[in-house]
Amino acid sequence: MTAETIRQLLQQRPFVPFAVRMSNGDVFEVGHPEFAILLRNNLIVGFPDSDHFAICALLHIADVQPLQTAR
Repeated sequence: MTAETIRQLLQQRPFVPFAVRMSNGDVFEVGHPEFAILLRNNLIVGFPDSDHFAICALLHIADVQPLQTAR
């Protein structure tokens, strides 16, 4: 996955929440652009209900999919 692809998802307006699937099968949800920090080689995903976060190496991001939102 490239940083540019993630950057476009984070800057998209209106923002569309998405899930990041890692090569090891872990999935992290980005529900708001402020919950993610894009670096050169990593995406840091924060969990809004806690002080925890995940560091996702762009090299190991296997897939990014929009989240299904209930309406």
